[in-house]
Amino acid sequence: MIQFANPSFLLLFVVAAYVFFNRWRSRQRYQAAIRFPTLAKIKTIKKSPRVKNRRLIDALRLITVCLLILGIARPQSGERFEEITTEGIDIMLAVDVSGSMRAEDFKPQNRLQVAKEVVQEFVKGRKGDRIGMVAFAGRSYTQCPLTMDYGVLLTFLDKMEIGMIEDGTAVGMAIATAVNRLKDSRAKSKIIILLTDGRNNAGEIDPLTAAKLARTFGIKIYTVGVGKPGGAPMPIDDPLFGRRYVMVDNDLDEATLGKIADTSGGMYFRAKDKESLRRIYQQIDQMEKTTVEVNKYTRFDELFPYFIIPALSLLLLEIIIKNTVFRTIP
Repeated sequence: MIQFANPSFLLLFVVAAYVFFNRWRSRQRYQAAIRFPTLAKIKTIKKSPRVKNRRLIDALRLITVCLLILGIARPQSGERFEEITTEGIDIMLAVDVSGSMRAEDFKPQNRLQVAKEVVQEFVKGRKGDRIGMVAFAGRSYTQCPLTMDYGVLLTFLDKMEIGMIEDGTAVGMAIATAVNRLKDSRAKSKIIILLTDGRNNAGEIDPLTAAKLARTFGIKIYTVGVGKPGGAPMPIDDPLFGRRYVMVDNDLDEATLGKIADTSGGMYFRAKDKESLRRIYQQIDQMEKTTVEVNKYTRFDELFPYFIIPALSLLLLEIIIKNTVFRTIP
């Protein structure tokens, strides 16, 4: 990055251009003349190298003036630095990958595909936070530990799919796994965002017991229930008749999800379509903002010696040449 400390001096280029242009015009208009009967003989005389190269002085003077103008404008080369001070938030995303997430009431995609898109947008919108991810169905495990490398996190999110874990909905185990990742954190805020479309029917830990454990470690849980009220179309791949759809009842346990949120100091949300799910994550994003302070400073190196020294050298060269090679005898 290059800037000028005294940029107003660059206007001298206009003055220099005007002076040199007028000097050139005056030379063209007014030339010395000698009365002579015929110039035929004189025209045959070849110009000496001194005469041919006399304009070299003007060229040297022009370059010298340009370098001097650049020098007094004080060009500076700098590097810009940013010092970011952040009070980060540690976030664990718990995502349900059970078979019921295959339901396509969020058409044209199923619930998991929509959830992955919205979670991806949420992650890309964060800055300065550590984010991890838990996948759960019949059991739970850490898909990605807490990290600030969102690229790695999004890669793991992309690989998340239905069937990667035995079927079921272990909500309590998902919370416990996320709590285990957050309990030793020293972040100013620790939260779990749990997304599911069912009720707890697997695992050794009760959801409310897990919520109390989270509260003990100062962890808030935001629970998100997905699915339209009533039935939802579920695709079934039949080996004989191919893919067909059956209607399945929505088995979302909103009461328990609400209690989990209340117990831990969080909130419960209900998403009935893609847009409402997106708004929920945007709302959580606004509620859990990171404080980021950015201090910017720039270090400059002075470059004017690189222009002034050559300019003075060319000026000295002009004086020497003018008084030796191109010396004019009165």
